Amino acid sequence: MTPSNQNNDLKAKLLADFRSLEERLNGASKTALHQTRREALHQFDRLGFPTIKHEEWKYTNVSSLIKEVFEFNAASQVTADDLVQLESSRLEGNVLYFVNGRYQPELSKIVSPADQLTITTLDEAIKNTPDLLAQYFAQYADYRQDAFTALNTAFAQEGVFIHVPANTTVEAPTILRFLSDARAVNVASQPRNLFVVEKNAEVKVAESFRTLGDQASFTNVVTEIVLAEDARMEYYKVQNESDMAYHIGTTQVDQKDRSYFYSATVTLDGGFIRNNLNIALDGSECEAHMYGLYFPNGRQHIDNHTLVDHRQPNSHSNELYKGILEDRSTGVFNGKIFVRQAAQKTNAYQSCKNVVLSNDATMNTKPQLEIFADDVKCSHGTTTGKLNEEALFYMRSRGIPKDEAQSLLMYAFAEDVIAKIKIDPLREQIERRIQAKLAR
Repeated sequence: MTPSNQNNDLKAKLLADFRSLEERLNGASKTALHQTRREALHQFDRLGFPTIKHEEWKYTNVSSLIKEVFEFNAASQVTADDLVQLESSRLEGNVLYFVNGRYQPELSKIVSPADQLTITTLDEAIKNTPDLLAQYFAQYADYRQDAFTALNTAFAQEGVFIHVPANTTVEAPTILRFLSDARAVNVASQPRNLFVVEKNAEVKVAESFRTLGDQASFTNVVTEIVLAEDARMEYYKVQNESDMAYHIGTTQVDQKDRSYFYSATVTLDGGFIRNNLNIALDGSECEAHMYGLYFPNGRQHIDNHTLVDHRQPNSHSNELYKGILEDRSTGVFNGKIFVRQAAQKTNAYQSCKNVVLSNDATMNTKPQLEIFADDVKCSHGTTTGKLNEEALFYMRSRGIPKDEAQSLLMYAFAEDVIAKIKIDPLREQIERRIQAKLAR
């Protein structure tokens, strides 16, 4: 489909930026990695930005995003004092800060020994371990069909590469903190992350996204996760951004035999959010667990797209997403489950439940099942409604004020997902933020 004329200015700028990038790369532009970048840019040029005529973007209109003018990878003067207000210090482990897409070594720390895992920036991995990186980079996230993934792949330089060797359990969690410093200008960044967990290894990773300032910000992040046989991973994504924040993120997971993936995506604030979580269970006896919580208010828009692709037999997936919508906010949930012909004995479950607290809020849901095997157990369902009036009446009859009763009911509704966060300080931080939001 030919992109509309309104996309041309931003597209032209990005194409020009890519030519400037090639000039700075000099001889590096001949590497296999950069050839992938070139191919991705070609695909972005071909696809253009999506419109609401694209089925996958029917309820999420990017027209306001592409009208903004952003400074990519802008310089920032963020200090440790700025981080205090973000409640960042309580989370212990390997903590890496990226401000406007740029790694901040002076704010970061790595505590795990080198024989447990390798953590490097993507730029360092490109320079120091190009052969290892080339085995995995852009092999899973589909830049040929998704314009924003193509755009991220074309400009991939900043981000992190995590490699966990076989038979290793990494005790300390790894926390990746992406901060948009939008105090002076509109800023944009395109982090690219790659996590490779080898056979019988285990790791915990959390990605956190925050905003400083009230200018517009745009984060276009892609994370590829590769789990070998018997590998185990916990993955958390927490978004607490501003009303002027645009965030488009794609997490692509590939699982091999008997691997285990456990994730929770929590969106507390952000003006325009699109989260894509795609999981390919490309092995037998795999497990994938997905939990999500979103809490938009004002005019915030939060869109969660999930895809679970069962490709091999005897695997299990379980998905629970919950939303609480206030004011004039909008929400989208589009969940797909594919069961291929070879994926006999599949168990796949999906549920999306929403509470709408305002007549002006809107929730769009689209659960989908495509099953090509005959020996499976699959179910999906979605509900959208208001708070339980009987429970609210009962609590008020016991002397609990209406606002406090509503807050208690909403917190109880969200608790199913909050309880799934196994990193205690992270869960406690989210609980405090939700309680503060409910108290407003």
